[in-house]
Amino acid sequence: MKKLIGAALVIAATGFLVSAQQTPQDAFKFVALGDMPYALPADYPKFEKLIGMINQAKPEFSVHVGDIKSGSSPCSDENILKIRDYFKTFEQPLIYTPGDNEWTDCHRDAAGKFNPLERLDFLRKTFFADSMSQGKTPMKLERQADVSDFKQMVENARWQKNNIMFATLHVVGSNNGFERNSESVNEYFSRDTANAAWIQSVFAKAKADGNAAVILGFQADMFFTTNSVFALPAGAGDNAYAKAGFLKTLATLSAESAAYAKPVLLIHGDSHVLIIDQPLTDPKGVLLENVTRLEVPAGAGRVHAVEVSVDGKSANTFGFKVMWNR
Repeated sequence: MKKLIGAALVIAATGFLVSAQQTPQDAFKFVALGDMPYALPADYPKFEKLIGMINQAKPEFSVHVGDIKSGSSPCSDENILKIRDYFKTFEQPLIYTPGDNEWTDCHRDAAGKFNPLERLDFLRKTFFADSMSQGKTPMKLERQADVSDFKQMVENARWQKNNIMFATLHVVGSNNGFERNSESVNEYFSRDTANAAWIQSVFAKAKADGNAAVILGFQADMFFTTNSVFALPAGAGDNAYAKAGFLKTLATLSAESAAYAKPVLLIHGDSHVLIIDQPLTDPKGVLLENVTRLEVPAGAGRVHAVEVSVDGKSANTFGFKVMWNR
């Protein structure tokens, strides 16, 4: 069982809090959210309210880290298209990366017993038909499919803002779709290889362009693993165990973040509680102090978001303000 970490305590402990009075030219803000809307249709009005709050805050853009429905609601075209329509109501650009609930877990009885790979194809056609983001004022993204041999990876994207590199990774919960059957295993290996290559490409470009920080968004909570390299977080409980589906991604993130040596922010959902900490070690097991993790608060009935402030010229690169949607 995961522990809920108090927002004020964690934000203060990280040392990454940016003063509200700081307004340097290169500072900006964006919004991170995910795992919503979950309880259908009860969470739709709450999601509409949150979108209104985000529009009023006027961030540069928002990043939705996947799970646009719960794992026990149907993976129907209707439910997915409804979220596409909600995404169109964001005034600023919205960048989305898929979660397990909208494809990997769609074989479940409660989810409608869909073929997960057919649902993945539908997601790609619905949300990633071109290189533009979601939202009323979409922005152009650079997609892995367009700059590499991984032509299927239309959902992996990167973009830059004020000398900060952003990217999305298609890494999902439920062990990243690994081990269910031979069809899913084949898809997993292809996507896992592509994700590792994308991480390397993103950091290589960030180094070449002299970016001040790298920010990555993905769905899965990968950090409850136990092996010789990645330490088990304190209080993780009996549900924390090594998951093979994440090991290559974690190892690549570890190596690239250590070599980059500048601030890195990892944003994900999946476990629904607000966590801001430093979860990653280098290949020798030493804590990577340049890497911060933000897990967004969400889940059934909990439709919140986090406003992230970024200042590439400050020693305190990242700041966090929870947008509680009561």
